[in-house]
Amino acid sequence: MKKPEKSADPRPDPVFVMGNVAAAEGAIHAGCRFYAGYPITPSSEIMEHMAVRLPAAGGVFVQMEDEIASISAAIGASWAGLRSMTATSGPGLSLMMEGIGYAAWTETPIVIIDVQRAGPCTGQATHVGGGDVMQVRYGSHGDYHPIALAPWSVQEMHDLTVRAFDLAERFRVPAFLLADEGVGHLRETARLDPGPAVAGRDSRKGLPPFGTDDPAGVPPMPCFGEGERLLVTGSTHDEWGWRKVDSPAVHARQVDRINRKVEDRRDEIVEVDARLLDDAEIAVVAYGFTARAALAAVRAARAGGTRAGLLRLKTLWPFPDREVKDLAARVKRIVVPEMNRGQVADLVRLHGRCDVIHHGQTDGRVIDAETIERLIREARP
Repeated sequence: MKKPEKSADPRPDPVFVMGNVAAAEGAIHAGCRFYAGYPITPSSEIMEHMAVRLPAAGGVFVQMEDEIASISAAIGASWAGLRSMTATSGPGLSLMMEGIGYAAWTETPIVIIDVQRAGPCTGQATHVGGGDVMQVRYGSHGDYHPIALAPWSVQEMHDLTVRAFDLAERFRVPAFLLADEGVGHLRETARLDPGPAVAGRDSRKGLPPFGTDDPAGVPPMPCFGEGERLLVTGSTHDEWGWRKVDSPAVHARQVDRINRKVEDRRDEIVEVDARLLDDAEIAVVAYGFTARAALAAVRAARAGGTRAGLLRLKTLWPFPDREVKDLAARVKRIVVPEMNRGQVADLVRLHGRCDVIHHGQTDGRVIDAETIERLIREARP
């Protein structure tokens, strides 16, 4: 038998792989060298793969006693100079919330992969859900602005993990890969290409680590062990880390800056995927695994004579408010299918000025294309 000719494509050959494994490989390619976690369905394959891959890549893997310890260890490793991450699902994410708020306030770049399952509480551990959208944004108290990306494929489980590390380092924030069981356990062909290099950390010494005159609002972040006298506290602090818990001016200035550094550069962060929208009268706004069924439904609707299109949200936080507002001005109705009771639909209603039809499914099953196609038909004027 003749052997196939070697491809001239310089990228790695495609592999048939699970989404969770692809995310772990994306972390390795992004330069992650520390992982702390606790096993929880349906994210456990990420931890299992990192346990094997990290030591071989020169990194450190630690199984912690719980999710509180996991997020804390990841924060500590980041301040020691390592790109670090953890992965979990709904109940574990709830336990991490205080640590996530600490990471936001201390401007610690870390990546958290949340493979969502049906909740509340323990819920259906092995079934799909999408109820963590608002928790990721507002779960820890106070005003802060994380970044959250929503993959719909095994390829994006890899690629958006790399991007999450890049955004975490560039903006000094917690960055989430907000996946779900459907895409985490999906197996399909992907190219696990290292892709573009992740931004290098600005670790200049002798400058305030929590304040800057740069309009971008991101100060340098030196590491422990390099001679700097670092003070890292979850209390209100000035530009050098000194506690200033009785100063309204210091607190207001720091809260404003840690939010502005994301909000003012939202155009560098927000990504959407527009399909078949040029002449659409009805649009579907979807994200994550549900967007796959939504695209199939849109194509089926068009084959039946309905001018439908899809706006897929690849970024959930910052929310693509401008893109949704623009879409609402061009179509007659928007259909929002999601595996929760309306967490994104409410945002679409807030920012759009057209009829919004929501389908919320919380039975632990994925939303199928036939259901979304029916919603599109019912939405016709």
